[in-house]
Amino acid sequence: MAKQNINSDQLISVILSGIEDVKGKEINILDLREIENTVCDYFIVCEGSSNTQVSAIVNSVQKKVSKELKDHPWHTEGLDNAEWVLMDYVNVVVHVFQKQIREYYDIESLWGDAKMTAIETSY
Repeated sequence: MAKQNINSDQLISVILSGIEDVKGKEINILDLREIENTVCDYFIVCEGSSNTQVSAIVNSVQKKVSKELKDHPWHTEGLDNAEWVLMDYVNVVVHVFQKQIREYYDIESLWGDAKMTAIETSY
């Protein structure tokens, strides 16, 4: 379970680093704090090109957060088919999609009122 002493900025930074370590693509941060009745403060959305890369992104994020912040997701689901994996760190929820699944659910449009920040990558 997430510890209260870890702030969201630290957690987001480590999560982004974990995603970038295995070349996750199209990374967006959705800031949900200004929207009423949300389940968390932030969504981080990214994609991998295959089941293998989606699993690698999830593993990289979990290892990095565990090592650097001594924290673990409260809940993870979707690892069986690795098309859409959700990692719940309570205040920050990470969505790792395969491209076609991301396009189908279009989660960024569902949360269109959120402030969105696209993360530039160098790969």
